[in-house]
Amino acid sequence: MRFRLLCAALFLCLAATAQPMSVEKLITFLKSSVEMKHSDSEVAKFLKNVKLTDKLTDRMIEDLLAIGIGPKTRDALNVLRDRSANLGAAVIAPPKDEGPKLPPVPSSAEQAEIIRDVREYALSYTKGLPDFVCTQVTRRKAAGEPGSRYAMRGANEPSFQTQDTLTIRLSYFEQKEDYKLILHNNSPTTEDYQKLGGATSSGEFGSMMREIFEPYTQTYFEWDHWATLRGKLVMAFRYNVEQPHSQWGIDYEHRQHIYPAYSGLIFIDKDLHVVLRITLNADNIPPTFPIRLAKTILDYDYQDISGHEFLLPLKAQVDMSADGILTRNETEFRLYRKYSAESEIKYDITPDPLPDDKTKEAPAVDCKDPKNASNPACKKK
Repeated sequence: MRFRLLCAALFLCLAATAQPMSVEKLITFLKSSVEMKHSDSEVAKFLKNVKLTDKLTDRMIEDLLAIGIGPKTRDALNVLRDRSANLGAAVIAPPKDEGPKLPPVPSSAEQAEIIRDVREYALSYTKGLPDFVCTQVTRRKAAGEPGSRYAMRGANEPSFQTQDTLTIRLSYFEQKEDYKLILHNNSPTTEDYQKLGGATSSGEFGSMMREIFEPYTQTYFEWDHWATLRGKLVMAFRYNVEQPHSQWGIDYEHRQHIYPAYSGLIFIDKDLHVVLRITLNADNIPPTFPIRLAKTILDYDYQDISGHEFLLPLKAQVDMSADGILTRNETEFRLYRKYSAESEIKYDITPDPLPDDKTKEAPAVDCKDPKNASNPACKKK
């Protein structure tokens, strides 16, 4: 509508007298003329009264031919090109990026159905898992909180330094997890993982997800956004768990324990309605509790076990703050194998960290746009 009004106004002005016009406005005018189906003769006649303020080029005329201007309009533009040859180059704003054309946001009824599907999946998730063994690698890092006596002088963002690296044989047998610390900083150890000092975490193999979806928790879900995660178009739902229904526990030095309210995002595969990522943020931590911040990000990805694919934890990041110190545990789950008491996994060296693109969220893309044909999110699985 704005183009049509502009076109009509320009016709009225140009009919009366010669008018100065930028190339950018000329192009807008001609595009609108084609859209409104003005005759070639009429447009060419009006162009005789145009006086350009910057240079019109052959390339611009070729682009206008591609949108459907007529031969008489083309001849009039050639005249304007010659008259404007000594003027300065035209400044044309790039077309406004309207963003990807994504699927419509699901309706309220569709969202409720999606959450029902995911709840059914989450509550039965562990029942579908095989018995397996994997290598858990946890890199424990620390940094001073900005403004604390432990912070680097002048630093606004925490500068995490690796404190130690734990390599663990994680067994999952009959829906129970067992952790055995094998290497500490790449050196063999007999330390008990459960009694190890410093920040540790558990619950990645189903309990974290299940607790969010259990009816008792009375979790509130709402739509948040579309995104791309590991090449898949995903739906992100925001959720909130109030403190009286929380089952997420935070422990401080085995002496104090709380179950805070928490909130975060659930990333759901658009087609399969399975969970690919969970984030948790502790809310309203009591002021008397030493831990001031607690956040978790847990990613799931498909893993092959004996020729069958299962959606299993890929990486977890746990951030906590206490006593002026920020801690970050980056945990990866590698080398999944079918369980046996003597399952052989080589533990002589800790694997390199996963590349960032494995866990980085990307904007959602419009797969109907040809320029996105090579995007991993648009390739058929």
